[in-house]
Amino acid sequence: MPETKSRQRVLHLLDTYYAGDIDGALAGCTDDLEYFAPAPIDILPHMGQHRGKDAVRKAWQTIRSRYSDMRHEVRSIVAEDDAVAAHVRVFLTKRTNRRIVQFDSAMFFRLQGDRIASIHQIIDTFDLVQQVLERDLSALLTGDS
Repeated sequence: MPETKSRQRVLHLLDTYYAGDIDGALAGCTDDLEYFAPAPIDILPHMGQHRGKDAVRKAWQTIRSRYSDMRHEVRSIVAEDDAVAAHVRVFLTKRTNRRIVQFDSAMFFRLQGDRIASIHQIIDTFDLVQQVLERDLSALLTGDS
């Protein structure tokens, strides 16, 4: 049964976070929550490594300040003991021009007791940066226009 409880905690965090309730999402996390998402932080400052609820809150507020609407679809989720892995499709609407950014995210959660202690997110940052900047980086890198 612990797998079911862990799975439900992660689903609750995702639903609450994407509904816009950052504090509600963080309520189910440990005080020293670790969030790690490798990415170029000069373009995606909300990614990178953040430790503690306050640091994660600031990162998540940065995302909210850039995107007017956020939604997600959990494509699959697997739980075993205190570990949960989820494949999540994310849709973000840019505040500047209402364009939608969409990407797949592999998310790995570790629970401590009944709270989420770490979130490790892996995405195709090349694709995401292209969408955020609205530029074909492949053409830029190869010199093809």
